[in-house]
Amino acid sequence: MDVDLIFKIAAIGIIVSVLNQVLIRSGREEQATMTTLAGLIVVLMMMIEQISILFDTVKSVFGL
Repeated sequence: MDVDLIFKIAAIGIIVSVLNQVLIRSGREEQATMTTLAGLIVVLMMMIEQISILFDTVKSVFGL
């Protein structure tokens, strides 16, 4: 796995966590939830690409 990807995911997690706390403390729980979901979607989209590469590698190794 690409180390840069790990750092990007960690950065997204930190940003989402900080935004979540700021929004909750300002009484915006709904926006905090939406921010968390948006961060999760971004990370999942990044991981889908990596999973696709993994499947392609597995297929080529087994000649599928």
